[in-house]
Amino acid sequence: MSTRIVVVGGGTAGARLAQRLPVTLLGEEPHAPYNRVLLADVLAGRYAPEVIALPGTREPARLGARAVRIDRAARTVTCADGTLVAYDRLVLATGSNPVLPPLRGLRGAALPAGVHPFRTLDDCLSLHALVRPGVRAVVIGGGLLGVSAARALAERGADVVLTQQGERLMERQLDEHASALLREHVEALGVEVHTECRVSGLRQRDGAVTAVELADGFVLDAQVVVLACGVRPRVALAREAGLDVATGIVVDDSLRTSDPYIHAIGDCAEHAGRVYGLAGPALEQADVLADVLLAETAADVRYTGTRALTRLTLRGSRPLDLAAFGEVTARPGDDVVQLADATRSAYRKVVVRGDRLVGGVLLGDLAAVGALARAWEGDEALPDEAPLLHLLTHDGGSS
Repeated sequence: MSTRIVVVGGGTAGARLAQRLPVTLLGEEPHAPYNRVLLADVLAGRYAPEVIALPGTREPARLGARAVRIDRAARTVTCADGTLVAYDRLVLATGSNPVLPPLRGLRGAALPAGVHPFRTLDDCLSLHALVRPGVRAVVIGGGLLGVSAARALAERGADVVLTQQGERLMERQLDEHASALLREHVEALGVEVHTECRVSGLRQRDGAVTAVELADGFVLDAQVVVLACGVRPRVALAREAGLDVATGIVVDDSLRTSDPYIHAIGDCAEHAGRVYGLAGPALEQADVLADVLLAETAADVRYTGTRALTRLTLRGSRPLDLAAFGEVTARPGDDVVQLADATRSAYRKVVVRGDRLVGGVLLGDLAAVGALARAWEGDEALPDEAPLLHLLTHDGGSS
């Protein structure tokens, strides 16, 4: 390709595009692109950092290159070291930043010693260096990231407390029954779980965290605190360049921003009013954009959105797999099928609206997940002759 394509961001989306096309990849981190989904396994000591490296890019990535300014008129990107990088097409894959909660004891970007988000490989390595058997660790946030971090810390022998402001763990992905089973499993790993629990502040001594304060006055001793309170799209570079930004960088079906020479993909992009923040959509967006950039005309290449499936494996003496997709809480008039096996800690549920599968959750037994995911992703009418119970059989009712 003669077109100069510059990609800002070496995460999942940017690395995938750089595997598909010859681009100049500007990666802010000093590490080669890696699989962020596996960070908990690095923290647990299961994988060495090099094991989670992503496949190589077609051109060598420029690591440690932080983009600080876009000149849309000149079509250049300025890096923090003063380097100018010219482009014909620019792709913003800047990802997301961890949300830092408004707590007493957290001021500005500088965090007390022992307090870390759980977003990058450097975060993971810093936590790994701090954790040893008996260390008191508090994880703030009971979503997917917080549960993963708590599990990894417990595997390393830390005394872990997991705090969740909401009513249950992973409440965005799981229904009440599945969340209760997940909590039982997490507690069986030795993690103390507190739900409906608001953290109000951190205590420090000599610049290091010593405790976490709860809004009800209770105090949790802590030598390590993990902030797993969600993420926000990283949009400052785009906003300063004058691009349209809502929650994320607004893109059309060609993943093009308000500037026709600039695209955005991954966690930073907002398509049709939605920011996904998951690896699956980031990969699909990168693949679609590669086709757009290769096509003579982009008219026939469109991104129409992604139906994202959430999967998580909690290892331990009794590993637990879970998967969730779509709407797991039924509306009035929906059909719901549930199967539970308490002896195996297994739970399966699907929600059907009219003749469409609109959501489901599987915990402990994922044998049917492939067929269910295909039925959901295809958004096709379910066959009239198949009883709903067949959706939860091991073949998803395909036989």
